[in-house]
Amino acid sequence: MSNSDTPRGTPGDTITAPIDAATVVVLRDAKPAAPPGHGFDLAESDTGAHLEALMLRRNSRGFFGGMWVFPGGRVDPPDREYPGDTVAPCDPRTAAGAAGLNDGDERGFRTAAVREAQEEAGIDLSRAELVHFAHWLPPPIRPKRFSTQFFMCAAPADLDSVTVDGSEILDYAWVSPAAALSRRAAGEIEFVTPTFVTLTWLSGFSRTADVLAAVGEHECFHTELIMSPDSDPGHIAVYVGDAAFPDGDLDAPGPRRRCVMVRSGWRWVEHDGNGAAVG
Repeated sequence: MSNSDTPRGTPGDTITAPIDAATVVVLRDAKPAAPPGHGFDLAESDTGAHLEALMLRRNSRGFFGGMWVFPGGRVDPPDREYPGDTVAPCDPRTAAGAAGLNDGDERGFRTAAVREAQEEAGIDLSRAELVHFAHWLPPPIRPKRFSTQFFMCAAPADLDSVTVDGSEILDYAWVSPAAALSRRAAGEIEFVTPTFVTLTWLSGFSRTADVLAAVGEHECFHTELIMSPDSDPGHIAVYVGDAAFPDGDLDAPGPRRRCVMVRSGWRWVEHDGNGAAVG
């Protein structure tokens, strides 16, 4: 299949409205060479000062079954009732791909993130400062998709335990981004594209404070999914800011902002079109 044969649907396809959801990336600073346990080996970079993210393993049933994820879930109607809990939308002039503009409700996402962290991991983030850093919107190629606002925070200083129910969530781990990415590359665990991209970005930091200081306005990851060449089968997800968004021309000159997910491996590609790194 050529690059132009994209799985973006055809004219007249019904586009299902996405389900609002929230995810929170909880970070903490770790001691050098502290073993994460739970099947995760130390990464080489873990021998020095590094940060860890809380990750949860879902059971094999339902959406994201068996994958390692950050705490999160859908926004429930009561979450919308808290005054002041709103998020800024992505710029509608640049963020519309095949899915069209996302004009969903902008209320309740922080409340949902706090609630889900309590329900899934038994941790109280009600007094934590949740920083809004990303909005992920998949392409309309599946009947069920989530419009997810991503938040980030430092783990509360008094957090001494994580509790999972052993049913919906089977396990948890405080793990460095490098260790999680290494285990995924070895085919030992799975996670979805937003998790991969977030961990890849986090792997460039060694302290939680530096991560939080680096977050400016939230980034929009509105997605177009394109088939890769047959020589290395898989998909390439392109986002707002990539020259291939939203038209799908992978070879168009200009900046790159894409996640390459092919048989030979996954990688994040981002530059300004002249080879200079972005961010």
